[in-house]
Amino acid sequence: MKLVTRDTDYAIRALCYIAKRKKSIVSVKKLVRDLKIPRPFLRKILQRMNKSGLLKSYKGKGGGFELSRAAGAIFVADVMKIFQGPLKCNEHIFKKSLCPHIRTCALKGKLDMIQKHIVSDLKSISIGSLIKKGK
Repeated sequence: MKLVTRDTDYAIRALCYIAKRKKSIVSVKKLVRDLKIPRPFLRKILQRMNKSGLLKSYKGKGGGFELSRAAGAIFVADVMKIFQGPLKCNEHIFKKSLCPHIRTCALKGKLDMIQKHIVSDLKSISIGSLIKKGK
């Protein structure tokens, strides 16, 4: 199970970088250079976050991206949902089909509880809290 995908990782890194530049528009060129993320991946990720309402984009000379709301109001769980869909670490999938023993599985209850804790924790981690820890 992979908890955080590459796109989610890149998105969180970009959001933290932009958040540290408080109220300034950050160009894609600067993000690519400083974060060392391949331009095609980063552009796709930034466009998705813009469409999802996490970022505002500005075109033309001096264009780029800025946060659409305060860093403390953007949560890791929200970013993960954009790039990964709903977080599920308790799926019982075997060979692309649902486990036939899901109703009687002794482990499922424990996995459900673990998932609730993980989701709750991820909903409490904001971009603002991540940049404070990085100082």
